Amino acid sequence: QVQLVESGGGLVQAGGSLRLSCAASGRTFSSYAMGWFRQAPGKEREFVATITWSGGNLYYAGSVKGRFTISRDNAKNTVYLQMNSLKPEDTAVYYCAARSSGTSWSPRVYDYWGQGTQVTVSS
Repeated sequence: QVQLVESGGGLVQAGGSLRLSCAASGRTFSSYAMGWFRQAPGKEREFVATITWSGGNLYYAGSVKGRFTISRDNAKNTVYLQMNSLKPEDTAVYYCAARSSGTSWSPRVYDYWGQGTQVTVSS
């Protein structure tokens, strides 16, 4: 069992930065691939970024590549999402998720989810 708690969301102007954190409980955190997803009002949950258990492989959605960076610290049971050059279209609730079977872009295959943190980017 893994419990996930996101933090770091907030209101920022376009062009600004935020760093999201996702703290995980459970001794097996280091064996899970982790993902960040987001959901805007009226839209489906969409893939943002994912990282393998070792941190050796990273994957990004095209819309955030070059602006967002996913990382993890297994000693701290935490995964991060550094978001730079934010745009109004990045406004959404951001969720972290854990998957025991490797990375995936599909939210349907993740095993555990956090409660989400709101990110609002003003123009």
